[in-house]
Amino acid sequence: MANNKPTFNRREFVKKTSILGAGLGIAAHTAFAAPAVKPQNKLPKWKGFNLLDFFSPDPANTRKPTTEDQLRWMADWGFDFIRIPMAYPFYLNIDRSRNITPDEVYKIDEKQVDKIDKLVQTAHKHNLHVSLNLHRAPGYCVNAGFHEPYNLWKDQQAQEAFNFHWNMWAKRYKNVSSKKISFDLVNEPSMREDMNDQHSKRSTVPGEVYRKVAKAAAESIRKENAGHLVIADGNDVGSKVIPEITDLNIAQSCRGYHPGIISHYKAPWANKDPENLPEPKWPGQVGDKYLSRAMLEEFYKPWIGLVNQGVGVHCGECGCWNKTPHAVFLAWFADVLDILSSHGIGFALWEFRGDFGILDSGRSDIAYEDWHGYKLDRKLLTLLMKA
Repeated sequence: MANNKPTFNRREFVKKTSILGAGLGIAAHTAFAAPAVKPQNKLPKWKGFNLLDFFSPDPANTRKPTTEDQLRWMADWGFDFIRIPMAYPFYLNIDRSRNITPDEVYKIDEKQVDKIDKLVQTAHKHNLHVSLNLHRAPGYCVNAGFHEPYNLWKDQQAQEAFNFHWNMWAKRYKNVSSKKISFDLVNEPSMREDMNDQHSKRSTVPGEVYRKVAKAAAESIRKENAGHLVIADGNDVGSKVIPEITDLNIAQSCRGYHPGIISHYKAPWANKDPENLPEPKWPGQVGDKYLSRAMLEEFYKPWIGLVNQGVGVHCGECGCWNKTPHAVFLAWFADVLDILSSHGIGFALWEFRGDFGILDSGRSDIAYEDWHGYKLDRKLLTLLMKA
């Protein structure tokens, strides 16, 4: 009589249940997969200030130097970054009673270089990352006031001098970690019809030209240390990403000044007719535009896209001149910082002490707090600390 009792094949059972389990695992993974990880900015989310000690091309006409106490306050408040915008003539030994010649661009004054180095070393003592920037480079500056002998974007002679200066700084900090120092090539590039008239017609630096200049400068820096961190300011005075250099391992620096009617209200260097401008509001209708957070979101989309591509991004300058009503400034700036911060992008306020700063800004519409003899804008400081 036949045995109808089902037989048990252990090997077949294990095989089938393994396949089933794997299938369930795949299904479970698909159903309960973690959301995609938000791309991380390749640069740290540095927060800090621009220090204008060497901003003037004439060392006889400079601001009061940043003190060690001020650097200590920055660190104590939780900041970890300073950007030093330099005018290259500051550290040249030249006759300032006449226009500079191309040959004189190479006449380095070591005493002046040592002054810059002292600020760098003191900042490092307080664990502040230092970003050296040529605010005025041989052949280009976003501001007039010093007669350039050539054009950085057009003249090979200017580009060779540019590389010379960056190689000098790279050599000086050859053995300093990129965690402590970076090299920001040139402040707010643009093409101008007249390099010595900041109000002359302006346009975008052609991408292939920017690439050539940035690539050569980065190579002159990394010749001293392959690990040196190089940063390039956005095209069109810092406002636009530079797609032509994304393969060069160069970080990019945006700006926190959009729209200019808020950040540079009545600023004479930024407006041809500063006294006849519509009063700023945030949000609100200003002239023919409605200003809002949505406008900012659109402005920063390309920069956020750059982070998503794996390119490091930092906001090297941001802030507001002291003629914008303080409440409008803070409302606008809170949105700027929130957008940047939510995408891991750090910032450096222009400046620490002065018209844009947290100390001695000269505003007429706020009550300052006394801070060791300085006038502190506590509301602005609190906003920066929270970002």
